[in-house]
Amino acid sequence: MAASTLTTDLASLLRTVLRPGDFYVAATAEFLAPSLEVEGVGGVALPLLPMQAEQLIAAADPAPFGRGEETIIDTAVRRCWQIGPDRVRLGGRRWKTTLDTILARAAEGLGVDEPTEAQFYKLLVYDRGSFFVGHRDTEKADGMFATLLVVLPSSFAGGELVVRHKGREVRLDLRCQDPAEVAFAAFYADCVHEVLPVTDGYRLVLVYNLVRRDRAGRGRALEPPDYKAQQRRVVALLQRWRNEKAQAEDSTPEKLVYPLDHAYTPAELGFSALKGADAAVAGVLTAAAREARCDLHLALLTIEESGAAEYAATYGRWRGGWHDEEDFEAGEVSARTIVLSDWRRPDGEVATLGEIPVGEEEISPPRACEELDPDEEHFSEATGNEGASFERTYRRAALVLWPSERFSAVLSKAGLSVALPYLQDLVRRWKDSPSDEQASLRRQTHDLASHMLTRWPKQLWRYRHKEGLSEAGQVLALLVQLGDTDLIERALTEVVAAGSSGKSDSETIIVALNQLPPSRRGELVERIIAGIGSESFDLCADLLARAAIAWRDNGQVNLESAAAGLLQVLPGDPVRSKPRVAWESGPEMNARVVVNLLNGLGAIDERLAEQAIDRIFAWRDTYGMDAILVPAARQLFSAGAKTSPALERLRTACLAHLRTRLAEPLAPPTDWRRDSALPCQCRLCIMLARFLADPEHAAWTLKAAEADRSHVEQTIKQARCDVSTHTDRRGRPYSLICTKNQASYERRAKQRTQDIKDVAKLEI
Repeated sequence: MAASTLTTDLASLLRTVLRPGDFYVAATAEFLAPSLEVEGVGGVALPLLPMQAEQLIAAADPAPFGRGEETIIDTAVRRCWQIGPDRVRLGGRRWKTTLDTILARAAEGLGVDEPTEAQFYKLLVYDRGSFFVGHRDTEKADGMFATLLVVLPSSFAGGELVVRHKGREVRLDLRCQDPAEVAFAAFYADCVHEVLPVTDGYRLVLVYNLVRRDRAGRGRALEPPDYKAQQRRVVALLQRWRNEKAQAEDSTPEKLVYPLDHAYTPAELGFSALKGADAAVAGVLTAAAREARCDLHLALLTIEESGAAEYAATYGRWRGGWHDEEDFEAGEVSARTIVLSDWRRPDGEVATLGEIPVGEEEISPPRACEELDPDEEHFSEATGNEGASFERTYRRAALVLWPSERFSAVLSKAGLSVALPYLQDLVRRWKDSPSDEQASLRRQTHDLASHMLTRWPKQLWRYRHKEGLSEAGQVLALLVQLGDTDLIERALTEVVAAGSSGKSDSETIIVALNQLPPSRRGELVERIIAGIGSESFDLCADLLARAAIAWRDNGQVNLESAAAGLLQVLPGDPVRSKPRVAWESGPEMNARVVVNLLNGLGAIDERLAEQAIDRIFAWRDTYGMDAILVPAARQLFSAGAKTSPALERLRTACLAHLRTRLAEPLAPPTDWRRDSALPCQCRLCIMLARFLADPEHAAWTLKAAEADRSHVEQTIKQARCDVSTHTDRRGRPYSLICTKNQASYERRAKQRTQDIKDVAKLEI
């Protein structure tokens, strides 16, 4: 079944579902209490007071029920109290509006589009123990087709309404906690219904007969909409889809997206708030999806487009004449994205799904979103080298389907930003769930993680400089919690070794490797280093050092090949190194990397550590004494590193470097002469050099345009001249005031203090 056939066939079926409605409807409505007067009682306050409830019962009659043509009273069948309409007066300025609103919503919920009126039938009072067993209502008025119950504000427990129709049953709790709202329910007259016993308090109910207003149509029975034929065909379509998704050669969409007709805001988005045919379609799909084992959601579909805009001349009348107005027209769309968000389940709950992208082939029917009017449209005027442009947004509610067993595939295809939070939630639920639910949640977690690994994006650079665990590290940590060794090994070989890890992941990788047999650990470390050592040397050096410490006493873990592999990709070889493109990020080299390298190699094979020292000393452009080697030696010997030939050579070299510098004379300058070697030989920089070489003058004023002043300042910074600057903004042009200082001496003095400390530390 081709994608276009599937989406077209589904839309064709759902287009025949036009009339919403069900055999019942129940909801709440805003309520301004009416004036309620009962003969023999007087005015009744709402919410109902217990004292007045007793007065109503005293003035009421036992409620009878019909049996054939008889009307009888039997408290074993019905126990409650009734007051006829002739003794009840309802009024108030807002009551008619409230009742009309309830009537309209009841008619829509029942699928009735004919003129309807609500005829007041009786007032019922239920006290503790009151009930009414299952029964059908008899036709109490010409043209009656349904019953409407309005439960007035009162405090009670129990008393749920149960309605049954053609094998379906609903149980409705019509209590309303907010006195500013009233609960109501309506159901077709041929439905069997009952009121369960009231267990506490008093239940006060207005009963209305729903009657056709048009007498000409009263002879024809009204029934709830019946879309069983469409439902069966939708079920068959979805089942064929499910079967095809299980095939290896499947090319059908991963999900189906059916845009709805009406507009809904995110705040009002929900199955219970759908209108007209949207509600009818949702009802059919809810039942069909359940039978076909598909997941159904309601979501907000957002389409964003952008492209080039063009100017268009339009004309308008202004003060009796004509004038030209510049306007924009949207040109060709150059970028288009479609996403789903604000997810709702049929039970009314919010689904914890993020933004999921939509493919054009998933929309039913095809091209359904091509003729929409945009909700927002913005134009930007041309700037610089860029022409005018437009951006516009469309928003529609949509019903979304996918086979239940394909949920993990749908989520993983949406990307890590969607799948990872859901995976984290699954693991949390698995840990917190009772033991009898854990197996199912563990299967779901394994399935989702497996799909995520299969679809993992190629991202060799993304986490190189990011703090905290990368997404690969986060998935590894979750798999460790789950104890899923199969997926741990997959994640290490397919994701970590492919370059998706970050510099903070090494500890998590070691924890994950600890879940695997010792014989596999060394092989996997070697594979990771072979895969990413050239790009992520810092991560690999840290990983090897941690591995050497963690498994130093485990003879089954062999790290020699991994260590040799790390040495082979040691950065700095001028023969192997190649110029790097500007956007490429190479391995980050610093003192900590050298510490990890020597610790790791030394713990595994001291000969490899000595080879590393040979190369480090040979590649001084990469491994500077002051920038890397002295700080590395400081860290190693501060931590009490065990001495070794490699470390002794490092210490000897660092001490020689430090002692040579300490032997150099150090004294503050005796005059104002400063180093005058500059990288620029322009007219202004020649003037600057003369000023620097002048032993008698401490300050120089350059009165010049901003560009010239900025150039001189940049030269001073670049050459690290012993000069401080500030701008005098008096007069035009401004003046750059250059004042000599002894920054070079102060830097050397500070360096000497550190050198003395380092020598003392390294001589121990």
